[in-house]
Amino acid sequence: MIAFVLCKLVAGLEQKAVQQIKNIRGVKDVYMTFGGWDAILVAESDTIDKLSGLIVREVRGIHGVQTTETLVTTNV
Repeated sequence: MIAFVLCKLVAGLEQKAVQQIKNIRGVKDVYMTFGGWDAILVAESDTIDKLSGLIVREVRGIHGVQTTETLVTTNV
């Protein structure tokens, strides 16, 4: 299962937060963006429960991550 996670970061802590996010197991890519969101990360997990843990405990637990919105992909 692949998800795109939109992240708002705390001003001044962006680079440090992104470096920590890149080190999380299951995070495949991180892109800095302009606009309403500061970064978009690509996360991959076997189950929705593991994905939830990755986002809630690990990504949101990083100092500098203010809020997230997760877009889970599907096969249509």
